[in-house]
Amino acid sequence: MASAPAVLDLPAVLPDLTPDLGSLTAAAVYGVVIGFVFVESGLLVGFFLPGDTILFGAGLVSATPGSGVDLWLLVVGAFVAAVAGDSVGYATGSRLGRVWLERRVAAGRFDVRHLHRAEAFYDRFGWWAVVAARWVPWVRTFTPILAGTSRMGYPRFLSANVVGALAWAVGLPVLGHLAASDPRVRHTAYAVAALFVGASLVVAVIGLVRRRR
Repeated sequence: MASAPAVLDLPAVLPDLTPDLGSLTAAAVYGVVIGFVFVESGLLVGFFLPGDTILFGAGLVSATPGSGVDLWLLVVGAFVAAVAGDSVGYATGSRLGRVWLERRVAAGRFDVRHLHRAEAFYDRFGWWAVVAARWVPWVRTFTPILAGTSRMGYPRFLSANVVGALAWAVGLPVLGHLAASDPRVRHTAYAVAALFVGASLVVAVIGLVRRRR
């Protein structure tokens, strides 16, 4: 009698992973990863999604015998979803966010100096901001929208979008796969993934505290 496919027991480094990727079919894993990454990258409603843990957890699943999840299909799908999501966020900010802010400025409800400061920031640091934002929950959802609103040049935005997606949407699944499949790098991969996930959470908390102050 054929044995049932192994169900991956995700490690403690991913305590809040939702959904349980190890219990899903391969098609469902692809769908969850692509959907979560796209929504979190470009739609305002996705700011709360656990993109880091989903990507790393999917990489773990891809190394599990019997899972049927192919690592290369996984990273290609995640990469395309990340780039497309940020592009949608940029278009939203460029077409809708800018109009909304200009109306508020005209009505005296928003100081135009804040808009000029945002434009100056993205003109000087926008490329690095788009790349770095991939690693910070919440920030990665709003950054492409703000880039579009601030009229950051799209070719420059797109290059940063691609680089950030390669580092985040490809890097984390590969780390997860290595952690599960190669004992020689397992502890290193766990440590690197925990560092990325933990650092992103710390940065988000610090930013929240500073904003409240």
